[in-house]
Amino acid sequence: MKLGSLKGGRDGRLVVVSRDLAWCAEATHIAPTLQAALDDWANVAPALELLATDLAHEAIPMMRFHERAAAAPLPRAYQWADGSAYVNHVQLVRQARGAKMPESFWTDPLMYQGASDEMLAPRDPIPLADESWGCDLEAEVVVVTGDVPRGVTPSQAREHILLVGLVNDVSLRNLIPAELAKGFGFLQSKPASALSPVLVTPDELGDRWKDGKLHGPLKVDLNGQPFGRADTGVDMTFDFGTLIAHLAKTRKLGAGSIIGSGTVSNRGEDGGPGKPIAAGGLGYSCIAEVRTVETILDGKASTPFLKTGDTVRIWMDDGQGHAIFGTIEQTVAAA
Repeated sequence: MKLGSLKGGRDGRLVVVSRDLAWCAEATHIAPTLQAALDDWANVAPALELLATDLAHEAIPMMRFHERAAAAPLPRAYQWADGSAYVNHVQLVRQARGAKMPESFWTDPLMYQGASDEMLAPRDPIPLADESWGCDLEAEVVVVTGDVPRGVTPSQAREHILLVGLVNDVSLRNLIPAELAKGFGFLQSKPASALSPVLVTPDELGDRWKDGKLHGPLKVDLNGQPFGRADTGVDMTFDFGTLIAHLAKTRKLGAGSIIGSGTVSNRGEDGGPGKPIAAGGLGYSCIAEVRTVETILDGKASTPFLKTGDTVRIWMDDGQGHAIFGTIEQTVAAA
């Protein structure tokens, strides 16, 4: 089942979307918003599944699903916590600045609490007030949970994953060092992120969802050119069950919590830094990583961060050219 929200009101209007993302059906008679559905998932999900079946058989009124008219599936959420499951990414960034990575990073996930009072729609612009802030894209996988008990185990946590999707976790790289130096983590350097047009139930993903991980190439284009094709199921040190259990160690999680994987990152074939697509590699899921590799190999970074007018596209297809979650396509705009 694929779920989305059309723009309307602060929390959108819930729709069930066809597998090919061409059509949708109003679901507001079942639950007015996706958050309302998540709050009562055990009772609401079966009715939504029946609606999805009727939509597939064209047995109900339906309308075209236009991604440009879609809001974020969750225009605002109770929680957005982003991990760093691809430790290869962390290792490269620290190597570039000559910092030794603690061994604990391989066994204890990194995670920060992001802002979720505004989740950008998949085609909203990226507002940027100052290009000197170093605006970067971050292509990631997200899951959305139901209510999660405190102290849940990783295997138990997987059972609470209700939906899977993608996110562009925008970062302002040049603001990060000063914030981290304060010892309190990210704030100004992490503006609003954009969600994929639809979120998908794990059963809809088939073999692509296994062991708490999404598998397949996460595609990123920058200004119309291939930038990243990293496989989300490869080099993921911590699966989503582990990330959720880490977050829930001392607290309960409310239904509608969004948990991110962190920047998807694959090692090169030789175990070292990955290569650009033009050089036969899988590329990168953020600009910071290619700048890191350039620094390691050439002594300095040469790829610029995003500037006004740059366009980012993030999607995953089903192997037949159809986007599974729809496409995040954003252009940087002066704020």
